[in-house]
Amino acid sequence: MLRLSWNSHPKLLCHCMVSDLYLKLFLSRSFTMTWKAWTFMHSLVGNKNIVLMGPPGAGKTTVGKILGQKLDSSFIDVDDDVLEPTWNMTVAEKLKSIGNERFIEEEGKALLNLSASGSVVSLSGSNPMNAASMEHVKKNGIVVYLDVPTESIMDRLKLMKVDRIVGQGQETSLGDIIQFRKQFYKKWYDVRVLCENGIAAENVADKVLHAVKRYQNSELECFISTRAIKEDKSRSFVKYFSDVLIEGLAPDGGLFVPELGLPKFTTGEWQHLLGATYTERAQIILERCIHPDDIPASKLWEMIQMAYGQNFMCSKIVPVRHLQGNQFLLELFHGPTASFKDLALQLLPHLFAYCIPQSCNYLILVATSGDTGSAVLNAFGQLKESDKQRIAVITFFPHGGVSQIQKFHMISCQEANTKAIGVQADFDFCQTAIKQMFTNSDFTGFLTVEYGTALSAANSINWARLLPQVVYHASAYLNLIEQGVISFGSPIDVCIPTGNFGNILAAIYAKNMGIPIRKCICACNQNNALTSFLKTGLYDLQGRQLMPSLSPAIDILKSSNLERYLHLIANGDGQLVTQLLLSLENQQRFHLPEELLQKLQQELVADWCSEEDCLGAIHSVFNSTGYILDPHTAVAKVVADRLQDKTCPVVISSTAHYSKFAPAILQALKIGEIKQTPLSQLQLLNSYNPLPPVHGGLLEMLRKNEKPKYEVCAGNVNVLMEHVEGLIQNHFIKVF
Repeated sequence: MLRLSWNSHPKLLCHCMVSDLYLKLFLSRSFTMTWKAWTFMHSLVGNKNIVLMGPPGAGKTTVGKILGQKLDSSFIDVDDDVLEPTWNMTVAEKLKSIGNERFIEEEGKALLNLSASGSVVSLSGSNPMNAASMEHVKKNGIVVYLDVPTESIMDRLKLMKVDRIVGQGQETSLGDIIQFRKQFYKKWYDVRVLCENGIAAENVADKVLHAVKRYQNSELECFISTRAIKEDKSRSFVKYFSDVLIEGLAPDGGLFVPELGLPKFTTGEWQHLLGATYTERAQIILERCIHPDDIPASKLWEMIQMAYGQNFMCSKIVPVRHLQGNQFLLELFHGPTASFKDLALQLLPHLFAYCIPQSCNYLILVATSGDTGSAVLNAFGQLKESDKQRIAVITFFPHGGVSQIQKFHMISCQEANTKAIGVQADFDFCQTAIKQMFTNSDFTGFLTVEYGTALSAANSINWARLLPQVVYHASAYLNLIEQGVISFGSPIDVCIPTGNFGNILAAIYAKNMGIPIRKCICACNQNNALTSFLKTGLYDLQGRQLMPSLSPAIDILKSSNLERYLHLIANGDGQLVTQLLLSLENQQRFHLPEELLQKLQQELVADWCSEEDCLGAIHSVFNSTGYILDPHTAVAKVVADRLQDKTCPVVISSTAHYSKFAPAILQALKIGEIKQTPLSQLQLLNSYNPLPPVHGGLLEMLRKNEKPKYEVCAGNVNVLMEHVEGLIQNHFIKVF
């Protein structure tokens, strides 16, 4: 028999209120508190249950009772209030009488009888192993996963003198079965609560309430443009994660950012991720940043597994390797296209295909300085056929501004729904041209009306492209703790080769979420407009010409993601950001106000590296360690040597595999005559048994010896628009 409460029977409350006795009770403080609890519970979940799920020892019963008291609602313990009354015996007796497999089946049948509403329900540890009963529970409940570290569960069960649980065989350890069950918990939860070691049950209950509030109030997690005016309360539209993912660029030409910023993790929550795999870390971080109304946690987990499952050559996905002294390399090049872009772009197509409406076609526009192009083409080319029919990609790259292997890789990744086009211009032109197409309402309207096709972006101007990059900066810090280099709370510096500012911005976001990053070191090559700005506050492109370099991925003068950082340090002052960016557009320069420059320089330092110093770094590191840096990582190494003060470790982002830049590596290592074909160059490097080995995927691609066709066009926006329409005509069905 379930305990009655005011909130579970509001009609009873109404009847009682007609009597003088209950009128007096209503006026009393205790009844007022009960009424407040009822209204709070009702506004929080309505008639839904809060369903607590987790392994034995997770604290579901203890936390559930506290929640019941806080909300003045019924608390139902499935073991005590459902299973044992149904069976007329204890759970232990039932398990002993019928065995593991039948127990899970019988337990599921019993749970189907649960018909509560507006209650707090504590499931058994094995309930999630029965699909039918969990589907029943989810129909009228918000399932909250109490995620407690396995070590803590083992300690608690030992104190409780529990040595066997449901599903455990004679040769299966307690730890193994707890680990085995995690797959079922991940399948069914709506929200997760990380339960840090030593956290009090009262605090867990508060975290549950906070998580449920967030789940119920998706409208709070909206996005604004970096150019939106704070004081303008007349916004007639609200954008959510799925919207900004699809649209890419804001209608006013700005970039989307979360209005409330990114969530913060406590120290204990970060420590919870120690020992977790990269995919587990990605899931926990991203589900805090993507509301389940946009992508449910279980769907997100499926996408993350597809993105990082078998696609990376290293099982750690992004290992941290000691280089020398207090310098460490964050190896971001183990993906299929050998650059850090894979970390976001292997995930993005799955997010995109899930979020877009079924009734519309989408064309992804990409500007690339080298690595983004092949990463986007590879990732979107792997979508399932039904998604390929409604999603296409066109990549524009500076024809003379990428390495030979980068170009070969891009054009080799072309599929039925993907195309690479060389442009006789530099990257800045390609990027600006795409922004102009997005903001050309006549052009976008024509594509929508004639072809039922909308445009979107996969560059880091797209928030969903930038967000996954936060994960690997956080993961690097956790890896250093696991390797015994630092303890949690000790600071690190990060040094990142950058041109578009996206990668270093992701590190700043990781810092804002609670990772103890002290300084972000920005490393540029000879195209050092960004470095000059960070030192002086003057962003000046007047008279500057982009110079081709050995590190083409950072051959950029206009840093798109700098706009997001300006918005961040200006406390969301969209009017100021608009003024600065308009000045850059019209006068080719802007000057940052002094107070913002001081704020910027508290967390950012910068320098640049010459071509000669880049080659020298590759040579010296190889001679001293046997390790080969790619030119971009070498740029960061040179700058780190100059700017780090050696009081804490510095993590250098190794953003690409050296195999993509074989001629530069051969030149730096002074290895005889540089052979002419990319394949022979890599074979020559491979003969030196380098660290890391030559990238297997690139070597396999070159060995196929295919010469795919590709187009080259003039650096003219109208010409690029013609190519966009041409791909749409060939790939999508025209709307009549």
